[in-house]
Amino acid sequence: MAYTKIIVIRGRLDKCLRYAANEEKTYLETAVDYALDRDKTERVCFETAINCGRDTAYEDMAQTARRWGKQNRVRKGYHVIQSFRPGEVTPEQAHAIGAELAQRALGGQYEVVVATHLDRTHLHNHVVFNAVSFVDGKMYRDSFRDYYEGIRGMSDALCREKGLSVIEPGEDAAPQGQYRAQQRGQTTLRDVVRRDMDEAIRRALSYGEFLRELRRMGYQVKSGDNVKHTAVRPSGGRRFIRLDSLGDGYGEADIRARIKGAWQRPLQSAKRKMYRVRRMPMQRKPLPYFQRLCLYYMYLLRGPRRARNISPALRREMLKLERYQVQFRYLRENRIETRQQLTMLRDALQGEMDAHTEQRRQLYLARRRGVEGLDAEIAAHTERLHRLRKEWRQCCAIEADARRIEQQFKQQREQEILDQGGPEHGCRQRSR
Repeated sequence: MAYTKIIVIRGRLDKCLRYAANEEKTYLETAVDYALDRDKTERVCFETAINCGRDTAYEDMAQTARRWGKQNRVRKGYHVIQSFRPGEVTPEQAHAIGAELAQRALGGQYEVVVATHLDRTHLHNHVVFNAVSFVDGKMYRDSFRDYYEGIRGMSDALCREKGLSVIEPGEDAAPQGQYRAQQRGQTTLRDVVRRDMDEAIRRALSYGEFLRELRRMGYQVKSGDNVKHTAVRPSGGRRFIRLDSLGDGYGEADIRARIKGAWQRPLQSAKRKMYRVRRMPMQRKPLPYFQRLCLYYMYLLRGPRRARNISPALRREMLKLERYQVQFRYLRENRIETRQQLTMLRDALQGEMDAHTEQRRQLYLARRRGVEGLDAEIAAHTERLHRLRKEWRQCCAIEADARRIEQQFKQQREQEILDQGGPEHGCRQRSR
C-alpha cells in the first residue's frame, strides 16, 4: 500500500533537495566521527535524477526558472512523499516505483529528483520537482483534481500493477495514531469511549439519563437544542468526539433505539449455578507484591466493569494495557519481586552495555588501522547492544510505571469506597 501526499515548496528549493538526498536524517548512537566512517551499506540512499544532474539538480532548476523569467514566483517546486507499508516492498522495488511515478507524471516536462530513504521502518520515496517546466516555462498546477487523478492516481495504478494494496477512494481516514494502534491490535481512545457508551446505554432508562451517565463517568457532554451533533470529551482529552463518528449504533437515533429495545426484552429466568466443593483447597504460593500490584492493575483495566465505576484517570490507563502485560511477563520470567531487584538488574545491564560499547570501539579503531575480518565480530556486539538496550529501557519503563500504578491504585480504592458509601449506590429496578 502506497500513501502519497504533495507539499508545495514556497521557500528555498535547495533545502528541500538536500533533505530528499540526505542519507542520514537522524542522530546516530555514537559520535559524529564514527558516523562518518560507517560502511556505505549501512546508510544507503537510492537516488535518481531526471532531466537534471544528480549533483546539480538545484542549479538546473534555478536556471530553468531564470530562463523563463519566473525566478520570483512564490511556488518554487513541489515535494511528493510516497510511503509504503512496512515489509510490503524491498528498497529496490520502492525506488523503482518512485522513479516510474516521476517518469509518468513529470518526466517529459520538469526536472525531478527521486530519493528512497531507508531510515524508517516503512520505506518512503521523496520526489522533488521544479514548478517551472523546462520545455515551455509553464507552472505546474496542483489542483485537487490533479492530485487525485494525476499523481495519486498514477501511484495507485503502479501499486496495482505490482500487486500491492491500495487505499480505495471513499475509505474512512482514521487519524494516524489511531490507525497505527488498530494495525497493532491495540486499544484506542475511541474503543474506550465506545465501551463506556455501551455501559451507559445498559444502565440508562432514557436518552437524558444516558447523557447523565456519561457525565458521571467524567465525560464532558455537548448537547442540546442549539447543538447539531452530540459530542463528548473524555477526562483529559484534547477535543470533543461526535457520537455519530464512532460507527454504526452510536448516533442519537441508534442510541435511543438501543435504550428502548433493552427494556422491552422479556425477562429471562436466571440460570441455576452449579457449585463444586473442593475437599482439599489448593495451596498456592502468593505472588510477590511487585507482581501482584501489576496483575491486579491489569484486572482493573480489563476485568468485569459492571459492579464498579472506573475513575477517569484509570480509564485513560486502559490504552496502556498491552504494555503492562509485557511488563508483568518480564517480571515473572526474570523473577523480579522487589524494586531493589529491578534496580540491580538495570545497573547490571548498564554495565554490560558499557563493556560491549568499549569492545566495539576498540574493534572500530582496529578496522581503521587496516585490520580485516572484524565485521562479523562488530555485528555481534551491535546485535547484543541492541537487545541489552531494549531490556534496559524495559526496566526503566517498569520502574517509572510502578510509581504511577501505585498512585492510580490508591485513587481507584478511594473511588470504590466513595461509590459504596455514596447515596447513589445500589441497583435500580424498573417494572417492565
